[in-house]
Amino acid sequence: MAKRIRKRDLIIEFLQLITGIGVKKGKKAAPRFELGIKDLQSSALPLGHAANEIDDPVSVNHINQSNEKFLFISNGHGEDLIALRVLEKLYQLHPNNSFEILPLVGEGKAFASAISEGWLVQKGRSQALPSGGFSNQSLRGLFADLLSGLLVNLWNDWRYINWAARNGRLIVSVGDLLPLLLAWSSGAPFGFIGTPKSDYIWTNAFGRKPSDFYHRLKGSEWDPWEYALMRSSRCRFVTVRDEITAQGLRKHGVCASAPGNPMMDGFSKEPCPDCLKQYRRLILLCGSRMPEALKNFKRIINSLELVRTKDSLAVFVTLGQDPSVELIEEHLNFAGYSRSLDYCADINAKSAWDKGPLRIFLGPGCFSDWAIWGELGLANAGTATEQLVGLRIPCLSLPGKGPQFKYGFASRQSRLLGGSVLPCENPKLFAERVELLLKDEQFRKQLGLIGEQRMGLPGGSKSLAFLISKMLLS
Repeated sequence: MAKRIRKRDLIIEFLQLITGIGVKKGKKAAPRFELGIKDLQSSALPLGHAANEIDDPVSVNHINQSNEKFLFISNGHGEDLIALRVLEKLYQLHPNNSFEILPLVGEGKAFASAISEGWLVQKGRSQALPSGGFSNQSLRGLFADLLSGLLVNLWNDWRYINWAARNGRLIVSVGDLLPLLLAWSSGAPFGFIGTPKSDYIWTNAFGRKPSDFYHRLKGSEWDPWEYALMRSSRCRFVTVRDEITAQGLRKHGVCASAPGNPMMDGFSKEPCPDCLKQYRRLILLCGSRMPEALKNFKRIINSLELVRTKDSLAVFVTLGQDPSVELIEEHLNFAGYSRSLDYCADINAKSAWDKGPLRIFLGPGCFSDWAIWGELGLANAGTATEQLVGLRIPCLSLPGKGPQFKYGFASRQSRLLGGSVLPCENPKLFAERVELLLKDEQFRKQLGLIGEQRMGLPGGSKSLAFLISKMLLS
């Protein structure tokens, strides 16, 4: 009986949020929520600077230090990385608390190290979806995900989230509509970190598609049902990736802030070793979803061989768990590259391969160490591409047949990042643009500055950890 009443109350609340019935116009949020967010907001500050406003140890001394339990919900590879960065900072602030992660999409590989260290527990059934988590981009991908048990997994996840809410978990959702809806449906207070959407996509000069006019009509990249959930009295905070998006949500009554982008945290600042300064340095990102990632690697490497240059090119191939080093080495061997034993040991490469002016370095797990050394990125990836341009390294992409990195995805990514990523329609154009960007240092710097502006400065993880402490633990 109690469950029926609770479900009815949730339905009534959602209808009220959408229609405005029973909610007075201009009604303010709870004082605790409003006061905490106002401390963070400043439309004059660029993304990431809000970290300085809340990085105050004294301000969190009063926060409850008891053994609270957090549940983070994330729905994608990039969202997993963001959740991990915030969780790491939260754990540093509150080592006596308990932390759980529920990845809705994929296997949650980003959390493996934290889980092995014993301070993070993963919940739910880890499963790699056939679409790679991009079922919204094609009906074929959606049907494949459904056949693989997507609905059953979501049902089990929903049941656990509701159990966790009844047992006092503090819920933080990371992503877009799905984790937001699941957190709201729990009936418990929650916080939302909205990561994938930005109003930069339709407010810049590139925005001329029908969807851009739709977003302009709304005044936000987020949809009405999404900001209806964000306006819930149980939503303790809403953060988004940049200030322009936060402004769009505030016009719809959502008290949103942009305290920083966790994607720009965790990179090494070690300078490039002297042994590499004789090379022009390229960072190659082929993605992490198989078999698409391997196809991306082959296309980019084959296109690089069309580049006409007198310089030696060092290509740093940063890999995750997929594709494996063995698969990449097998292709390089087949393509006529020879394994080199004479290379700089300081860079911790797994292996090096030579062919003409190209020297390929393979480095599993080396992205955070190698990224800063690059002059140019060759990137068919999502989150890692955004991180690379945030480090002032412009990128070229060579879209394929998907399911993720198709031309539409690459075009949208380019608009989001202000053109600091340039999609190329074919290998010839790709090679020509590599030549151009390597020759034109000023153009590279211009694109790099745009990328940094769109992604923001480091420090977002710490800012969010303090915000969560204030809004959920106070």
